[in-house]
Parts: sequence; C-alpha cells; structure tokens
Amino acid sequence: MKTLRFAAAAIGLLAVQAATAQPATGFLSKTITHEAASYKYAAFVPPSYDASKKWPVIVFLHGAGECGTDGFKQVAQGVGSAILWDVAKWPFIVLFPQKPVLRDAWEKYDGAVMAMLDAAKKEWQVDTSRLYLTGLSQGGHGTWAIGAMHKDLWAAIAPICGYGDPKEFAEPLKAMPTWVFHGDADTAVPVKQSNDIVAALTAAGGKPKLTVYPGVGHNSWDKAYRDEKLYDWFLEHKR
Repeated sequence: MKTLRFAAAAIGLLAVQAATAQPATGFLSKTITHEAASYKYAAFVPPSYDASKKWPVIVFLHGAGECGTDGFKQVAQGVGSAILWDVAKWPFIVLFPQKPVLRDAWEKYDGAVMAMLDAAKKEWQVDTSRLYLTGLSQGGHGTWAIGAMHKDLWAAIAPICGYGDPKEFAEPLKAMPTWVFHGDADTAVPVKQSNDIVAALTAAGGKPKLTVYPGVGHNSWDKAYRDEKLYDWFLEHKR
C-alpha cells in the first residue's frame, strides 16, 4: 500500500513539474517534414518568453552563403547575429528556415516555410496579428516573393539588398508596410533593383520606406539589423 501511495505521489509530482516546466529558450534546433521532404531549421525563443501572453514572430530568409542542410548556418548572419549582439532588443520568436539548394529561389520552399510557421503556432503562444518577414540578398528576393504570395498574412516586411520583377510585387504589396534597405555600392545586387521595386510600389499607391547606405556594398544587412530600430518598427505594425 505504501508503495502504491508513493507511486501515486511521484506521478502527481511529475505532473506538476510538467505543468510548471519552463519552455526551452535561446536558439533551438528544429526539423519539419513537408511533402515527404525533411527540413532542418532553427528557432529563437527569447529568454523572457512567457506562455501567458502572445508573442510576435519574425521569419528570416538567409542569403546564398548560408544555404545547406545543417540547420544552423543561417543563424550566423542577419537577424541571428543582431540578436547575439543585443538579445533584449529582439522580443520575438524568430524562425530561421534554411534553403537547401543554392540555385533555387526561396519561393520554391514556400510550403516548407509556411509549415514551419504552422509548427511555431502549435508549440508557442504566437500573436498571428504580428507576423513579420525579412531577409537578405537571395532572402531579400524571397521576402518580396513570399511576401507577395501571402500578402494577407504579414503585418510588415523588410527586404534587404533584394531583387525581382517590380511588376510582380507592386500590386499585391502596395498596401504592405515595407522598409527596404540597400547599399549604393552593392555590386552583387545593384541598388537599382530596390529602387525600381520601391518606385513600382509607390506608383501603385504604396508608401514603402527606403534606406540606402552611401558607400556600402552588398553587406547592408549588418547596418540594417544592428543600427536601425527595425525591431521597434516591426512592432508598430499589426494586421
């Protein structure tokens, strides 16, 4: 009888511990299966995460140099690096998909990115009115493309040194709060790419914000994510 009482008490204690256990925070390794393919990715959960309230989410799309299947290389650039410099400024859950094939455009993996976002909604308390999309270089293009594909999902987007067909993005994104960044000395993706897309959005009736860094080459993302208060700007926007 004592053994049974002890077992029951132990089970009760484990139940209490499970109910009160704090969720893991920091940079977490994740895997998802979408259409029979497995994708490794990373997620950042802020140390201040509290499941009693809803949290905004940033989806970050990396550039060519971070493509692969390791699941973590993409954390080293852009938003991930900015978080490491000053974690308190980024009170967001951040998802870091990794594009496995260099030559593929990000929109090919749109379904996997959406699946990662759906998984985040199930695992954490997500504020679906405050979902943000940003990325650099190839991920800047991906921000334009996936932003346009899901124009009713995102509260705001921030493409950095991105590119694409202005006519493809102007109509679906004309009402989207958008902050665009580029360096005017970028030889990998000329600043004309951002200028032309911003001009098309403006002509369609949009009011995109454009920041061009004089003398800055392709790496305009460090200045954008570290020097600008992009985190505050995101939080100004809700759907």
